[in-house]
Amino acid sequence: MNYYENKENITRVQTDHYVKINNRKNLEITGVKEVDSFDNEEFLLETVMGYLIVRGQNLQLKNLDVGEGLVTIKGKIYELSYVDEQQEKAKGFFSKLFK
Repeated sequence: MNYYENKENITRVQTDHYVKINNRKNLEITGVKEVDSFDNEEFLLETVMGYLIVRGQNLQLKNLDVGEGLVTIKGKIYELSYVDEQQEKAKGFFSKLFK
């Protein structure tokens, strides 16, 4: 039997979504499907509850566990906002790029 024949299809099913902030310095988010973009001032995350924008200062990706859908961000957190499907995704991020 070869490795590819025996490999099971791994389906990640994450329905819970939690956001935990500790002292505005450490942010732990579960239910993350994908990290779309990030820099030291803004993160764009696709979660099971929609797109989440995290804004702050000196933001760093400390932990990314794709299998569990867990993301940990360190830095000074200023803002968390969810973007609905009808709204323009990450309007602030793209407007900065194309000014």
